[in-house]
Amino acid sequence: MSKPKIVVTRRWPEQIEKILTQKYDTQLNVDDVPMTVAEMQDAFRTADAVLPTVSDKVDAEVLSATPMKAKMIGSFGVGFNHIDLEAAKAAGLTVSNTPEVLTECTADLAMTLLLMVARRTGEGERHARNKEWTGWRPTHMMGSSVHHKTLGLIGMGRIARAVAARAAHGFAMEIIYHDPFPPRKEDIAGLNARQCNSPQEVFEQADFVSVHCPGGKETYHLIDATAFAAMKPSAFLINTARGDIVDEQALVVALQKGEIAGAGLDVYESEPRISEPLLGMENVVTLPHLGSATVETRLAMGMRVVENIDAFFAGKTPRDKLV
Repeated sequence: MSKPKIVVTRRWPEQIEKILTQKYDTQLNVDDVPMTVAEMQDAFRTADAVLPTVSDKVDAEVLSATPMKAKMIGSFGVGFNHIDLEAAKAAGLTVSNTPEVLTECTADLAMTLLLMVARRTGEGERHARNKEWTGWRPTHMMGSSVHHKTLGLIGMGRIARAVAARAAHGFAMEIIYHDPFPPRKEDIAGLNARQCNSPQEVFEQADFVSVHCPGGKETYHLIDATAFAAMKPSAFLINTARGDIVDEQALVVALQKGEIAGAGLDVYESEPRISEPLLGMENVVTLPHLGSATVETRLAMGMRVVENIDAFFAGKTPRDKLV
């Protein structure tokens, strides 16, 4: 019996690629160059399963490929706004993602960005590396304290709760949040987190606003000019979720006008392009989408995809089925 054919759209950790090659008739992207729309369509015409990443756009155009051979999309990542789920469902495709395994890693990075922008460490590192530092002095490069400040979370899913635990227990921060689907009481036990009735309440009260809601139509530009106008001039924005949740041009204007104090960003509205003004601002920390970028986490994500497609081809329901 022939093995199911799968197409992997980007390079994955070598260990995972070896497992996939052993189990399936696997087509790898050895050059790691993003696939074109035509190449993605060809993958859906010729493979039994396509394994994209969060940077691959699997929209209605891609899913209009005919004749459609693929029956499964095993996405590498927790976010799924890069996939048109309605079009996938209409095409008879099962779709899975990789939740849970990247929670702690992404929460670590959110706190990293929060600390970096508050304490001006990106600016300080450049200052030292460029040999501009002339010695310690009382007024040099003073940042903002984190301890006992208010952390406002937009979304209160797994990653947000992990950030809240670090902030509350490690830095004695007060936690406030808004989520249209609030967590169970037992999931936030010990965090002393206070629920707000709207994102606006979070914007008005928080010293740090950290974004942890899903991307998609419902949250597109959720944080816009109105949100920035409501925030404290001393507040910082942290985004490790999805770039288009934040209106990037409105963010640039808010920073230029001093409506907020700074931003720590790991995701962008038009990745991999970053708005040019942000790159020149010392009160902005920019990272290249590193939220889940540890060896351990990326291996765990890959194994979760393997588990999902194994289940599908065995006639079972994948653990992380979305549709």
